[in-house]
Amino acid sequence: MTPAWIVCAWPPLLWQAQCAPDLHFIHLGTRVLTTGDAEQPCSGQTVWGNPSNERAAGVAWDWVEVHEGVVAMADPLALVTNLQLTDSHGDVLPSIQAALHLNEIVHTLPWQNEVQRALHRVAVAA
Repeated sequence: MTPAWIVCAWPPLLWQAQCAPDLHFIHLGTRVLTTGDAEQPCSGQTVWGNPSNERAAGVAWDWVEVHEGVVAMADPLALVTNLQLTDSHGDVLPSIQAALHLNEIVHTLPWQNEVQRALHRVAVAA
């Protein structure tokens, strides 16, 4: 699996925020970091990227199982990415504004399904 935080090491990619939905991300990997118990829920990381050979874009985030079968982003403002989103004038957006656009992308991805698959693999292995 591609480590979640490696996307920070990828070359920065400037991209207009209004065109961000045009990026087509694929699942690169999901990792279960804690299997959970009565004291602590299951949690992990997931990584998504675009399949471009020229200018790769990636985004990763932590997730947590809030209830059996229900997963959520651990912190919607703590996305890790190499994207530097810009406004229509080419100025880089502040991180809070970029996070809003990135969250729009995340919500279009079938990431919960991938997390559920990872949880299932861990449960079968145990």
